[in-house]
Amino acid sequence: MDQQIRLFGAVAVRPAVLAVIPRFETITGYKVAARWELNPAVRTQIEAGEPFDLVITNPNLIEELVSLGKIRAGSQVTFGRIAMGVAAREGSRALDIGSVEAFKQTLKGARSIAYASDGTSGGYFQGLLERLGIADEVKPKLVPVSGGQTAAAVGRGEADLGVVPVTSILAAAPEAMLVGRFPAELQSYIDFAIGVSADSTDAEAASQLSAFLVSADIDETLAARGIERS
Repeated sequence: MDQQIRLFGAVAVRPAVLAVIPRFETITGYKVAARWELNPAVRTQIEAGEPFDLVITNPNLIEELVSLGKIRAGSQVTFGRIAMGVAAREGSRALDIGSVEAFKQTLKGARSIAYASDGTSGGYFQGLLERLGIADEVKPKLVPVSGGQTAAAVGRGEADLGVVPVTSILAAAPEAMLVGRFPAELQSYIDFAIGVSADSTDAEAASQLSAFLVSADIDETLAARGIERS
């Protein structure tokens, strides 16, 4: 069997999904060809006609693509969620972000903070700075990074800290390390769902991959890479 399933997914879930795909390929004999973009680009490219069999992106974008006839109605399922976290370069001094006040002080004390300039997390973080009343003080320190490379930029020393989904931080190890997740009061989970293309060349194979990705068998592997089942 050499059927290939075209998986189109958000950059934030890439490290976790790639960790389980070989198991699916071994079990089924299918091959998975995956490509990754930031969430907004996933939607835009599918709307423009990008071919795919299965997509993983934000639930609201899945629903929009269903309404556009790009995703088969009724195929959408919940994949999981990713917490926001803070990254630092491996070997950096210990930092406290365990409370709202400690989080604010850590951001104010950093010389530079990388964030995703064109992703879901970056928009949330900029709004959070306004809510916390520290935008004027912190925004001059912000370093916009594109293409899902925020944590890697921290690992290269291009910024003191990075604010990005936990999956990206864990994937950037050992150069970058997870300082911690946002305090509970400030946490914003990024949700992800799965949908099958309305024009899939093999909807049955795509549905098998969808079922595998939501199965409890891979929960532990996903959790180790930052995906939480909600």
